Amino acid sequence: MSVTIYHNPDCGTSRNTLAMIRQSGTEPVVIEYLKTPPSRDRLKELIAAMGIPVRALLREKGTPYEELGLADPKWTDDELLDFMIAHPILINRPIVVTAKGTRLCRPSEAVIDLLDNPVGRFVKEDGEVVEAK
Repeated sequence: MSVTIYHNPDCGTSRNTLAMIRQSGTEPVVIEYLKTPPSRDRLKELIAAMGIPVRALLREKGTPYEELGLADPKWTDDELLDFMIAHPILINRPIVVTAKGTRLCRPSEAVIDLLDNPVGRFVKEDGEVVEAK
């Protein structure tokens, strides 16, 4: 199975998700999206594949979200996409793409349903234990 993760190595949720993918026996394509941001068209494709509104992909914590006034409902989807392209840190992560679907994996165990051989048990960096059902 082909797996792609839009990853930020500074993010614990992203690191845990990547580790779960690897523990399942799959070496994913890892795209460090802060170094190699998705194109506007690719970002739109990912959002459509996840079936979420553009606004749902915005990250607030540790970003210029507040200073840019992005909570204001006046911003159109196209304008929000422009902000995410200009400031990739605004793109929430990790996004995982597999043949089973595309998902924003927050929390990291949201990746389990996307994997062919999900981990039975995984211990997150903070010690939390995840058991696959």
